[in-house]
Amino acid sequence: MAAELHVELVAADRSVWSGEATLVVARTTSGDIGVMPGHQPLLGVLESGPVTIRTREGGTVVAAVHGGFISFADNKLSLLAEIAELSDEIDVQRAERALERAKSEADASAERRADVRLRAVATR
Repeated sequence: MAAELHVELVAADRSVWSGEATLVVARTTSGDIGVMPGHQPLLGVLESGPVTIRTREGGTVVAAVHGGFISFADNKLSLLAEIAELSDEIDVQRAERALERAKSEADASAERRADVRLRAVATR
């Protein structure tokens, strides 16, 4: 069994992150899932939530992901997201303003997106 897996995190408009990892944790419609090298092949639907990637070097990459698919086979993990942002790309003040605006407008989907962005920043 290999000690790492190749990860591709891709959004509809760009490649967000690519590299070798030892663990990836993501939220699916079936619940949170952790994928390590040698995991059973899988295909699932991503829910909005933070994705945490433990890199081969021991670092952590966190991204806010909004919808998409997760696929794993042959130690290759693909996360194909509708929208994805690395936590260090997120402007916290802007996300906080978006959350307040979404709450005042009772826009549940915008509130969920802003909340996921803030949770991704909190775990970086």
